[in-house]
Amino acid sequence: MITNIIDQDLISQAKRLIEPVQKIAIVTHTSPDGDAIGSSLGMLHFLRDTGKQHVRVIVPNRFPHFLDWMPLSETILAYDDNTGEADAFLSVADLIIGIDFNQLSRLEKMQDAVKNAPAKKILLDHHLYPENFADVTISYPQISSASEIVFRLICRMGMFKHISKQCAECIYTGMMTDTGNFSYNSNDSEIYNIISELLKKGIDKDAIYRNVNNTHSEDRMRFMGYCLYRKMKVYPEYHTALIAIRGKELFRFNYQPGDAEGFVNMPLSIEGVCFSVFMREDKDKIKISLRSQGDFPANKVAAELFNGGGHLNAAGGESYATLDETIEKFENALPKYF
Repeated sequence: MITNIIDQDLISQAKRLIEPVQKIAIVTHTSPDGDAIGSSLGMLHFLRDTGKQHVRVIVPNRFPHFLDWMPLSETILAYDDNTGEADAFLSVADLIIGIDFNQLSRLEKMQDAVKNAPAKKILLDHHLYPENFADVTISYPQISSASEIVFRLICRMGMFKHISKQCAECIYTGMMTDTGNFSYNSNDSEIYNIISELLKKGIDKDAIYRNVNNTHSEDRMRFMGYCLYRKMKVYPEYHTALIAIRGKELFRFNYQPGDAEGFVNMPLSIEGVCFSVFMREDKDKIKISLRSQGDFPANKVAAELFNGGGHLNAAGGESYATLDETIEKFENALPKYF
C-alpha cells in the first residue's frame, strides 16, 4: 500500500497549473546527480506522454556521463553551454517546474533567469527549509528522493497509466542513486511498494544498476585508488574520514563531471567510521559532500560549517576559503560533534 503523504490541496493546485499549459521548463540544481536527472527526465516523459510537446529540461551545467543512457537525456539543455537558448525558453514558458532543490541559489548562474521568468512555478523537493519562491511548493523531507515525489504526484493526479517504461526507468534511477543503491534513507517500506509498481512497467532494475555503476572510465578507477591510498585521512577518535582533492589532482586524472560520485561513501565501510567528508576544489569554491551512518547528523555539520544542508545521512555544502583553510575549519570543529 502507498499512503497519501502529499496534501490533497497541493495535488489539486499543481494539477490546475499543469493541465492547461503546453510550454513547460523543468529545472534542477547545479552539478545534477542521479536524482536530479532521474526526476527531471521522469517528469519530462510523463508530460510528453500526456500530449505536451513543448517541454524542456534545463540544468545549470553538464551532468555525469553515467546518466546519459537514460531516455531523452540527449535533449537536456545545459545552461552553461546554451545560455541564450535556455534564457529564451524560460522567458516564454507557461510553467516552470523546479525539482530537487530548496533554494534558487542552488541554480547558481541560472537562478535569475528562473526567478524573473513570468511563468507560474511549482517546486517538488525533499530538502529541509524550502525557499518561498514558487506558486505551489510540494516539499516533504521525509520522502527519500525527488524522484519518489514525482512518482507520488503523478499517481495522486490519477495519471499512473501515463507512466511509461522510459518514465519508470528514470524515476527508479533517481530513487536508487539518492539512497546509495537503497543503503541509506531507505527503511520506509513504501519505497519498495513503489519499486514494485515500477517493475510492473517493465523496467530492468539490474540493467539500470549496471548502467549507473559499471560504465566508468579507467581514469576514474585510478582516481578512486589515488583518493583512498594517498588522500584519505582517518580521525579514529572522531569516527571520521576526510578526502580532500586539489584542482591539479583532478587534472592529473582527467576528471570529468561525476567521476567522484560515490567516493564519499567508501570510507564508511571502515569499521568504526560513521562520518565521511569529501572536499573538491572547483573553479571558485570548495565543493563538499558529507555522508554518515546511524544517527550522526551530516546535515547539521553541512549547515553549521559549510552553508549547506540535506538529510541526516547525506548532505552537501561549499566553502569559499582555500582548501587548506576549509580543512582546518573542519578539523577544528570535529570535537564539537563528538
